[in-house]
Amino acid sequence: MKILALELSTSRGSLAWLDGEVEVAREWPNERKNSAAFFENLDAVMKKFGAPDTILVGLGPGSYAGTRIAISAAIGLQVSSGARLIGFPSICAMESDGREYCAIGDARRNSFFFARIRDRKLLEGPILFSEKQLQKKLTTLDTPIFCSESLAQFTTAVVQYPSARVLARLARDSTRDFQLPPLEPIYLREPYVTIPKTGT
Repeated sequence: MKILALELSTSRGSLAWLDGEVEVAREWPNERKNSAAFFENLDAVMKKFGAPDTILVGLGPGSYAGTRIAISAAIGLQVSSGARLIGFPSICAMESDGREYCAIGDARRNSFFFARIRDRKLLEGPILFSEKQLQKKLTTLDTPIFCSESLAQFTTAVVQYPSARVLARLARDSTRDFQLPPLEPIYLREPYVTIPKTGT
């Protein structure tokens, strides 16, 4: 099975190609306003290996813009190749040798998300906490705590990133609960929609 994994939910973008014994992974600084590096890497991999059978996209939580770009690119590739398209939480693919860890992140508006992961499955969350609530929560834990950006107020958290290589390997596991199309980023809050005023 030829697997292509795309991960753009954090400031480090990555993609991976997996086909039998062939495993290729690429990483780059993921700038929110410039996706050129992603498309250059994707183009290079596609030219070298051809069309995938399965495309797996990391769904966050994290950068909505980055995740939407990855989803859009995956949809385009799926349409042209007929590949199976699936999604999976990015935070379940953090680079870690341990069976269990926790992931935290800045959810803006003075809030932070928390999730507990074991064997690449969500055990808890992601759920939102205030800074004070999360500080209290973290004092009760004895597992590694990862974040994908520096959060100085949480001194026990270590910066770590989701990995397209891990995602690609997970795609081989038919027992996983993958999200099926239509794929969407993981929303930590309900999307806010502005309703236009009607004329009187």
